[in-house]
Amino acid sequence: MKTALALFLLLTSFVAQAAAQDAAAEKNQRMAWFRDARFGMFIHWGLYAIPAGQWQGKPVSGTGEWIMRNAGITPADYEPLKAQWNPERFDAKAWAKLAKAAGMKYVVITTKHHDGFALFDSAVSDWDVGSAPNRTDIMKEVAAACRAEGLRIGWYHSILDWHHPDYLPRRSVDKRPAADADFDRFVVFLKAQLKELLTNYGSIDMLWFDGEWEQSWNRERGWDLYNFCRTLSPQTIINNRVGGGRNDMQGLDKGAGFAGDFGTPEQEIPPGGLPGVDWESCMTMNTTWGWRSDDHAWKSAEVLVRNLIDCASKGGNYLLNVGPTALGEIPPASVERLQAMGAWMARNADSIHGTIAGPFLKPLPFGRCTARSTEHGTRLYIHVFDWPADGTVLLPRLTATPQSARLHVAGTALGIAVGAEGLRLTVPKECPDKIATVLVLDCIGPVSVKAWRATAAADGSITLPATEAILHGTTLRVENNDNIGYWTDAKDSVSWPLRVDKPGRYSVAVELAVDAAQGGGEYCVAVGAAKLTAKPESTGSWSQWRTDVIGTIELAAGDHEVVVGIVEKPKTAVLNLRRITLTLVE
Repeated sequence: MKTALALFLLLTSFVAQAAAQDAAAEKNQRMAWFRDARFGMFIHWGLYAIPAGQWQGKPVSGTGEWIMRNAGITPADYEPLKAQWNPERFDAKAWAKLAKAAGMKYVVITTKHHDGFALFDSAVSDWDVGSAPNRTDIMKEVAAACRAEGLRIGWYHSILDWHHPDYLPRRSVDKRPAADADFDRFVVFLKAQLKELLTNYGSIDMLWFDGEWEQSWNRERGWDLYNFCRTLSPQTIINNRVGGGRNDMQGLDKGAGFAGDFGTPEQEIPPGGLPGVDWESCMTMNTTWGWRSDDHAWKSAEVLVRNLIDCASKGGNYLLNVGPTALGEIPPASVERLQAMGAWMARNADSIHGTIAGPFLKPLPFGRCTARSTEHGTRLYIHVFDWPADGTVLLPRLTATPQSARLHVAGTALGIAVGAEGLRLTVPKECPDKIATVLVLDCIGPVSVKAWRATAAADGSITLPATEAILHGTTLRVENNDNIGYWTDAKDSVSWPLRVDKPGRYSVAVELAVDAAQGGGEYCVAVGAAKLTAKPESTGSWSQWRTDVIGTIELAAGDHEVVVGIVEKPKTAVLNLRRITLTLVE
């Protein structure tokens, strides 16, 4: 009997393992294009483009697509916008050509945003373009145009719906009776529209959900919707917001129970990427997603190209937004930037498309690195943002067998020197490309980077610089002043590996900057069970530096990890951190 039970359990284990392997292989197959693409266009467009950030002649704060919420507009007062929908200059072919010329590989467009208005002719609703003066089915036009240019197509679809009578909870300004509202009935409507989107427009490559944060939605509803869409369209990849997992992106592949195929950091690029997880940073060109006429805070083409490189260097994608006007035109400022990005990509696309994260655990101080496998080993694409004054580029602690190095565009051969500090490339005096110059380093076999570990200097002190910190979290980052900043999430932390040769008591000095209005709080420095806490006073601003000695800590000989975390956070952040210095006192 025991033997039979053991055989049954063993067989069950084999079946489960085989099923898991099949599921992983299936996911890898459908994610392959996404991992190759690295760059896509996000399009936020809808009725909100008509008011363009103003209501009743007055500007409304916030992003353009949220005007219904931010201006407190009721559904009855918002509905007349449908009669004004007439994007007579909309040209899906021009949009698709612009995306392709910019070096993008896919397009994601809003089929329905939080205002509930559908940009397709829906059979289950009159709150759509099919009932507007201009009845053009935007999704049909965009899908056809993208496919003609070889672009993948994705649908953004909001779970949140401020217009539908069955959606709950209602906004406080919405005085429609809620007694007869039925959220389950809303889900039936939601699925009906998604079925239209997944069956009436050919093969759809991506579903990009949003608006999942209210209590009416939950993890179980997310899994149900994920499986519903997967059944209708097995090849479609689905983002993590379908089930409320946007704030636990690494949980996708670690058993956290969230539905979704990829993570979606918004308006930020994770400092260390999201190792082991497919992800995509969605970001705006200015400060808003939907068009608003008074938002002129445009990022430069240089910033946008470098954001793309940053994402690719960490194994992620860059989904860059445009917000067309009410007439259907992509704003000239967006077109100008996309054309500039396209010019850079025309020269350097192979350093982005089809690459994987570079071997460096954190960003290089002068730029970024992407990689790909070659017939004989590994090719590294070194993207140099800050051209070196001494004519050399150091790849710190890189272990590799170099074969050749050259300028990517010009093909000029570069000198290579291998030393204890890493590998150093000799480059021309003049910078060839001020946005980002790409160097190509071909290596025989695999490459690796030796782990950095703090050790004592000649005077016995041990320095832990921000540039060598390991960042844990999604907000904090190393800034241009070689400091850790944007420490806005109390769950984030930083750490350094440390080797102590001389045991004893060490003083702990922290070089920091604290803004008077937004900083303060309390932080801690811990080594194992030993911990120091401190509540810094203002230094005057985030860029005025001071060194605080916060106490002493006992360290035994051997390897340790120093961790800095947040105990209590004020409005924005506790501190900007430049370095920690440990000095043996006894």
